[in-house]
Amino acid sequence: MDNSVEIKYCTQCRWMLRATWMGQELLSTFDGEIKHLILTPGTGGIFEVWANGKLVWSRKEKGRFPEITEVKQVVRDEIAPEKHLGHADKKKDGK
Repeated sequence: MDNSVEIKYCTQCRWMLRATWMGQELLSTFDGEIKHLILTPGTGGIFEVWANGKLVWSRKEKGRFPEITEVKQVVRDEIAPEKHLGHADKKKDGK
């Protein structure tokens, strides 16, 4: 795997700042583990996060934007599954 993350965002909706902020958060959290971060402008209300070519979050499918902790968790599951995210990590038993 090339450990890449792509964030596709809608320029018509002015979501570039949200995409860049999430990208910065991911690069900080996965320092040295993410090899490529790609921001892809689009239209039509798109906001998607892809990790290693797999769609891990879609605003359209979920009906909302993710919290940053959710993005870190789904990206971690694809990029660095053994990594512990500290206080932002979900517990295995759901608590």
